[in-house]
Amino acid sequence: MNRRGALRLAGGGALAVAAVGALAACSKDDTPAAPDPLIAQETAARTDAAAATAAIATSPDKAAALQIIATQRTAHADALRTEIDRVIGVYGDGTTPSRRTPPVTPVAPVPPPAVSALRTQLQQSQRSAADLCAQLSGYRAALLSSISACCATHAGVLLG
Repeated sequence: MNRRGALRLAGGGALAVAAVGALAACSKDDTPAAPDPLIAQETAARTDAAAATAAIATSPDKAAALQIIATQRTAHADALRTEIDRVIGVYGDGTTPSRRTPPVTPVAPVPPPAVSALRTQLQQSQRSAADLCAQLSGYRAALLSSISACCATHAGVLLG
């Protein structure tokens, strides 16, 4: 084999490798995306807000504290939803991906929970947010740590 033959062979091999790489990049990945871990936190926040609103009926003496909890847990859910939507993003033409998960709309518990049950629920939300915070980083970890601290304040101070 002469030098020209070797160069042709090397050039053809490089072209074949590039073609295989391009075709592999175009293959469709059918594996579904893992659900966002913040969805469970959003669900817990909306559930806590609905429970706090419902608990006003059973504990009118704590109505102001329960209303603060409901308002702040709704704000937590909205912040989590904003972050979930930010990560999913939008396409270049402005449309949203089909895998977008709609926000949760929990039903108020019947009968309304007692304050002690709501306190336990908020403590569980606090622990859950703290546990997930340790697994994430950046803004998501900061958001969850703030939510965890707020839930601890709700359970320990407002309902204490």
